[in-house]
Order: sequence, then C-alpha cells, then structure tokens
Amino acid sequence: MENYSSFLTLAGSVIAIVFAIIMAKKVMKYSEGTEKMQKIAQSIREGANAYLKRQYTVVAIFFAGMFLILGVMALTNFLTPFVPFAFLTGGFFSGLSGFIGMKIATASNARTANACQEGLNNGLRVAFSAGSVMGFTVVGLGLFDISLWFILLKFVFKLEASEITSAMLTFGMGASSMALFARVGGGIFTKAADVGADLVGKVEAGIPEDDPRNPAVIADNVGDNVGDVAGMGADLYESYVGSIISAMALGAAAFAGDVKAVTLPMVLAAVGVICSIAGSFFVKTGEKTEQKLLLKALRKGTNLSAILIAVLSFPIVWLVMGKENLSLYFSIFSGLVAGVAIGFSTEYFTSDTYKPTKKLAEKSQTGTATIIIGGVGLGMMSTALPILIIAVCVIAAYYFAGGFSSGAAGLYGVAIAAVGMLSTLGITLATDAYGPVADNAGGIAQMAGLPEEVRERTDALDSLGNTTAATGKGFAIGSAALTALALIASYKDQIIKALSDIGSSETIDLSIMNPSVLIGLFIGACLPFVFAALTMNSVGKAAESVVVEVRRQFNEIKGIMTGEADADYASCVDLCTKASLKEMILPTVTAVLVPIVTGLVFGYNGVIGMLAGATATGFLMAIFMSNSGGAWDNAKKYIESGEFGGKGSSNHKAAVVGDTVGDPFKDTSGPSINILIKLLSMVSIVFASLVVNYHIF
Repeated sequence: MENYSSFLTLAGSVIAIVFAIIMAKKVMKYSEGTEKMQKIAQSIREGANAYLKRQYTVVAIFFAGMFLILGVMALTNFLTPFVPFAFLTGGFFSGLSGFIGMKIATASNARTANACQEGLNNGLRVAFSAGSVMGFTVVGLGLFDISLWFILLKFVFKLEASEITSAMLTFGMGASSMALFARVGGGIFTKAADVGADLVGKVEAGIPEDDPRNPAVIADNVGDNVGDVAGMGADLYESYVGSIISAMALGAAAFAGDVKAVTLPMVLAAVGVICSIAGSFFVKTGEKTEQKLLLKALRKGTNLSAILIAVLSFPIVWLVMGKENLSLYFSIFSGLVAGVAIGFSTEYFTSDTYKPTKKLAEKSQTGTATIIIGGVGLGMMSTALPILIIAVCVIAAYYFAGGFSSGAAGLYGVAIAAVGMLSTLGITLATDAYGPVADNAGGIAQMAGLPEEVRERTDALDSLGNTTAATGKGFAIGSAALTALALIASYKDQIIKALSDIGSSETIDLSIMNPSVLIGLFIGACLPFVFAALTMNSVGKAAESVVVEVRRQFNEIKGIMTGEADADYASCVDLCTKASLKEMILPTVTAVLVPIVTGLVFGYNGVIGMLAGATATGFLMAIFMSNSGGAWDNAKKYIESGEFGGKGSSNHKAAVVGDTVGDPFKDTSGPSINILIKLLSMVSIVFASLVVNYHIF
C-alpha cells in the first residue's frame, strides 16, 4: 500500500485541480451585468493585477537571495542539494494559489452582484463556487507539490524516509515565507484602504459604504482581493502543506523510518479532497437573509465533509498502518473534533446571531470608547475556549498514538491530528474565500446603483462571510498551534542528527533553569507582540496617507459630492500599493532573521525556548486579534440591519470606528501571526546544522 500512496495523493491533487477548473468555468458562464458593473469590475481587476505584479517582483528578490544562501549551505554540506529547489517550489505554489484565487475572485464579484438580482441563493452559489475554486486550488497544488517531491526523492533518488522528509520540510519554509509576504503586504493594502475609506467617507462625510463618490472605494475593493483572497490563499496553502509535512517528518522519526507512517498524512489529505467535493454540493439556501439560515446552509456542506472524513479515516488507518496502529484513528478524530469545536467557538464570539456580538453592538449606545473596550475584552475572553480545546486535543492525540509509552509516537499523534483538522480544507476554505467575493459584490451593487434589495442580499452574504472568515482563521490558527508543536519536535530531531554527524557529546538541556532556554523563551514570547506592533503601525502609516488623499479630493475636486465630477481612484490604489510593499519587508525579514540570530548567540537550546514562547503567545494573540476584529465588524453590520438606531446614527458611527480599529486586528496582524510561529520553526530546522556548528553560548 505504501508504495502506491504517493500516487494516490497525486491523483487526489489532480481531482482537486480538475474540480477547481469545473467550478471556474461554471462561474464564468454567469453574466457580469450592466456595462457600468463591468467597468467597475475591470477597474478592480486592473488594480489587483498591478499590485500583485509589483509584490511578486519584490518577493522574487528575497527568494533569489535565500536561494543563494541555501545553495552555499548545500555546497558546504550543511544541507542536502535538494533543499534550495524545494524552497523555491514551496514559495512558487503558495504564491500561485493566491494568484489563482485572486483572478477568480475579481472575475466573480460583478457576477455575484448580478446573480443577487435574481435571488439570494443564486448569489450564494456564484460566490461559493468562486470560493471553491480557491479552496480546491490550494489543496490541489499543495498535494501536487508534496506528492511530486516524494515520488522524485523516493523512486528516482532512492532516499530513505528521514532524508525525504528532511528535504521536504524546506519547501514548507518557502511556502511560509511567501505566505507571510502575501498576508502582511495584502493585509496592509486592504486595511489601509478600508480605514481611509471608512473614516473619511462614512464618519466624516456621512456618505454610505462603497459610495462611488469616495476616492478610496476602488482601493478598498482591490484590497479585499489582494489581502483577503490572494493573501489568504497563500496563508492556507502554507498551513495545509506545513501540517502534512510536519506529520511526515515525525512519522519517519517515530516509526524508525517506516514509510507507512510517512504516507498516512498524504493519503488522509487525498481522501479529504473527495469528502470536500461531496460536501460542496449541499451548500444552498432559500431567499431569507437571516444569518442563522445562511450559516445552516454552509454548515450542511462543511459538516457532511467532516462526517465523511471521520468515517473514512478508520479504514485508511487500517489499510496504511495495520490494525496494530489502529488507535491512531482516534488521534485523527480528535483533530477533526477540535477543528469543529474551534469553528463553533469562533462563530459564537464573532457572529451577530449570538449574545457576545449583540452585547458589543449595544455598547455603541455609550460611545466609541466603550465599544472599543468591549471588543478588546471580548477578544481576550475568546482565547480561553480554544486553548482548552487544543489542550484536550493534544492530550487525546498524544495518548491514542501511544505517547505515554513512546514520546515520539505521541508527537506523531499530535501532528496527524493537525492533518485531520485541515483534511477538509477544500470546502472550509471555500466558505472562507467566498466572503471577499460577496463583499466586493456589495460594493459593485452600491456603485452601480442596483435596487436596494440587491444590496440587502449582498450585505447578508457579506455578514455571513465575516463569520466564516473568522471561522477559517480559527481553523488556521488552531492547526498552526498543533503544527508548531510538531515542528519543534522535528527541530529537536534535526539537532540530535546534526550533533551525531559531527561526533559531539553535547546533550539537549531543555530545563527552564538553563539560561539559554529561559532567554529564548522570553524572546519568543515577545516576538508576536513586536510583530503585531510592526504590522499594526504599518497599517496606520499607510491609512494616514489614504485619509489625507481622500480629504484632499473632497476639498479640491469640485462637484465630487454632487456626482458631477469623478473621484481619482487610481491615486488611492497607487498610495496603498507603494505603502504596503514598503511596509511588508521589515516584519517578514524579522521573522526569518530572529531564529537564526537567536541560534547563533544562544545555541539550539535557546532556539527551542524561543519556539515554545512564540507558539504559546502567538496562538493567544492570533485568536484575540482575529475574534476582536470579527466581532467589531459584525457589531457594525448588526446596527446597519436596523438595530440601535441603524445606519447614520451616532451608534453606527461609534461602531464604524470600532470596526476600523478591528480591521488590522482581524485581517493583517492576527492571521499573520499563525504564519509567523510556523515560519520560525521552519527557518530553525533549515539552519539547525549551522547553529550546532557555530554558536556562542
């Protein structure tokens, strides 16, 4: 079975890609609507394409530099010669996932708005089909990259399982690097435009959201695509392949190089593709815009996919690992349950159908300060349940994998639980990616002057998208915590191997009393805060320039407020592009340099302390920021639905400010932190041999 598992995974990748193509063709058959709608959609496409072209040019320079560094390390025997090329393919496919997602999103926004003229279900189907293209492209390309490298290294170069996984971990580093650039850069762009458009347009000028008189409105819509679609696609690609590769690496270590343990995560992911496709056919709704009904429509698909993979995982484990390792099924099952539980936890704290967000909206009655205080408190409180869920998942996965008698096997159980959590990513990401499409559709409906009921339908889909996006982030963050734990274990294995290669008698001392570990712990604990500060400040700087530009146009362009003159949309798009490309460099380079510098100064014990500290605080920070931002956004939409005075009221203005504060929380800093904690581990693994040979303490 194990000799054919990689080919089964390759087949799964092809099925996912073919399904994505079918969905793309389905979307393209719909009409983009009126000439004005087509013109607006074309402006958004041009802005998104221009931004990604410039971003990828900057990123290419970074990748070329890293390729040279890794090449030199390979020539000096610190790495295998496959590593530099694996790094490039990981980054390439991560970027390609985001690019394809962006292309279909910008092609489907006007089509969704036009479909909403016919009915809510039609709009949902178009937007969800576009999201499916993103979801299945990510899993298809991820499995393609993994299976191709595995087949090449095993059947062509005849490498052992441990050598294969050691080389493949590097394309996880490439994927993480690309994802961080995409998430940070896209997040800065989209939130700078969003903040500028909201503060000047909605709060100061008192005009509706997505009003064509607002000069930042096109930049805001472009931002939805480059940040919430392209950035998210690269992010989830990295999460997906990272969980699979870390499980493969620990399988090789825990089962003495037995290739069966290496291929189990690959087979599980391939079957997850089929389950996700099956679930996608059950997503449909009626014409009522109630959030509970819309959530139920999406849950039909995601829950069915989760049930299918839960059932099929049992025979998969039996066939691949044998009945003597059948308890691994319960490790996988614990990951699935944890993923669903984190999704419900996120939904509870961010959806306006539940008390926390309704209570947050109520705080708008006493002003801006109280709604901001309430949102911060809500986000902090929302971290408790996910921590408990992950703790139970880790204990269960560790126990069922036999960890209390063999630590390595237990850690493999934790890693395979992360794979279980992300096994149905195809449909989970589809429910996430459809949100920005619906958001853009609402903007186009507003700018094109479509009937009010169309905007009500797009707003309902957009509000649902906020909740599903928060749920998607919860999945990504939860899996990041499990994957990071597995990667720390992989780093320890790499250190042991590197020490053995040089004949060293040094031992790994992870005692909290070891100064190197303690210092590393503090460095790691601090890093997510510094990273969040860098990205938040970057959004602030970029947003300031947009605010100044929008105010200038309102003051200087005569007739803009009466609709007699057109706003200069291109200038705001250009401002956001320049600012985001400049500001994304420092946070990303920091994430790459810190583990290397920490290792060279405090040694591998310091690095393990750093990884532990960053994982613990990073998980909490990511949950807190994502949930606070999601709750502020939906509290605003709850008020816009007619509660607490509705649109234009003082309560609404307070909620808009809260949403504006939450924008970089949920779409820039929060989701970037889950990439950060995995990238730190990936970089540490790649530079493990260098640290073993050269460190001060």
